[in-house]
Amino acid sequence: MANNTSSSRTDAGALVRYYLLRAVVAAAWVAAAFAIGVANPVAAGILLVLYPAWDAFANARDAQANGGVRANIPQALNTAVSAAVALGVLAALRIDPRLVLVLFGVWAVLAGLLQLAIGVRRWRTYGAQWAMVLSGAQSALAGGFFIKSAAAPAMPAIAVVAPYAAFGAFYFLVSAILLAVTTRRRGATA
Repeated sequence: MANNTSSSRTDAGALVRYYLLRAVVAAAWVAAAFAIGVANPVAAGILLVLYPAWDAFANARDAQANGGVRANIPQALNTAVSAAVALGVLAALRIDPRLVLVLFGVWAVLAGLLQLAIGVRRWRTYGAQWAMVLSGAQSALAGGFFIKSAAAPAMPAIAVVAPYAAFGAFYFLVSAILLAVTTRRRGATA
């Protein structure tokens, strides 16, 4: 029994580190978006491609670290969707900037629903996943806002997407803290 408890604490520790990394990268992306992206269309374009590309990479690593792609279908799907969106955004930047918001909207809905599924599944194993579940639900709702915003873009896409990314950073940070506290408490009672 001690090995199972120790193993689940180790897995939870890896998940805490993953959530912290996601929070830091998202926060850095938001800072770059506001510092250089809003004033420089080329930088904004690069950042808008990098955001879903990073998400694809992070989901692929998460799936591999937790039993592989076959054992983690939501992460595998999220990887594929995020990679496709990164490529789509790259193309959309040349075609029509409003299309970028539509792609981000569709991505936010799909990625949010997949994150919701991952959060619910991990809740059973680790607990302390309510922030991930809430983040997934909010992401799905934000997707609708992005699509609606594309009809009449009042501001550049980067300025619309950056607050969304900021909420993502916040939710990953909260999830890391909650999971660390929960794991520590479980370790103290074991």
